[in-house]
Amino acid sequence: MDQSRAAAAPNALPSEERPPARAGLLLVNLGTPGAPTRQAVRQYLAEFLSDRRIVDYPRALWLPLLHGVILNVRPARTARAYAKIWRVESDESPLRYFTRRQAERLGERLGPGVRVDWAMRYGAPSIAERLAALAAAGASRILVLALYPHYSATTTASVNDAVFDAVRALPLQPAIRLAPPFHDEPAYIEGLARGARAAIAAMPASPERLILSFHGLPERLVAAGDPYEDHCRKTARLLREAMGWSETFAPIAFQSKFGPEKWLGPSTADLIDALAREGVKRLAVMAPGFASDCLETLEELAVAGKERFLEAGGAAFDAIPCLNDSDAMIGLLETVARRELRGWLD
Repeated sequence: MDQSRAAAAPNALPSEERPPARAGLLLVNLGTPGAPTRQAVRQYLAEFLSDRRIVDYPRALWLPLLHGVILNVRPARTARAYAKIWRVESDESPLRYFTRRQAERLGERLGPGVRVDWAMRYGAPSIAERLAALAAAGASRILVLALYPHYSATTTASVNDAVFDAVRALPLQPAIRLAPPFHDEPAYIEGLARGARAAIAAMPASPERLILSFHGLPERLVAAGDPYEDHCRKTARLLREAMGWSETFAPIAFQSKFGPEKWLGPSTADLIDALAREGVKRLAVMAPGFASDCLETLEELAVAGKERFLEAGGAAFDAIPCLNDSDAMIGLLETVARRELRGWLD
């Protein structure tokens, strides 16, 4: 670059005028509508279901179906589900609340040397907005930590795509690091085990079975090389070992199927029905694939799952909370963050 262009370039300030360099850390979760209303949910779903990482069908087939049918039918039903779990006191979804709290608490742990922020892959605040804010605040080096324990092209890779797109638009690009998935991180397994022990101890009677429910994925993507299923099964195995559970007591299942394709199984709903038919009366479920409670855990599992089990003849159904903003979760995030920030904080 010649001197005249350098002088005109945005952010090309003399060194003494630049803000002090510091590291940034951006926590990223999936996303949430801004309100439990049909309009807000429709806007959120339009962005979510337009991502080619989420739905990779040919656009000529998918987009007319999305905008002509799905976005006219699904938002009202989904908005009603959000209304059941909405945090009225702060007027936000549980996912937004816990992601914000995780960032606040992690920032306290890491101290002034690291500026911690948070974003959503879909909805607000966006990845592009918060990366730009971190860069403007002087973070010349930014670690992005996606709050997905298990890697998938539909989740982690989509966050990475959005990060690269956002950095591409910045006139002065920060150095970027991407934290790896933490499905087998010892601190995560211990946190899950600690949460399970506490929840089971608080139940009137111990469950006869405990389903480990993970979000589903089309089998086609796993066959193409997505490691998601292997990551989920490893988490389940490590958690069973930590708790002394058998696979019979704590079977794995997958929830939230969408579309006509064959997804990973068994489905959580089908397994709930099957256990009730077998005569199980006390059932618990936990969702090790979610770092924070959200629609899928609080409504799909704790509300709809309970209704399903009781209607099928069960007597007691308990949903174990996610780690959320607990000390175990913040400790895990601190462990991962400090390891991945090495060399930047010296």
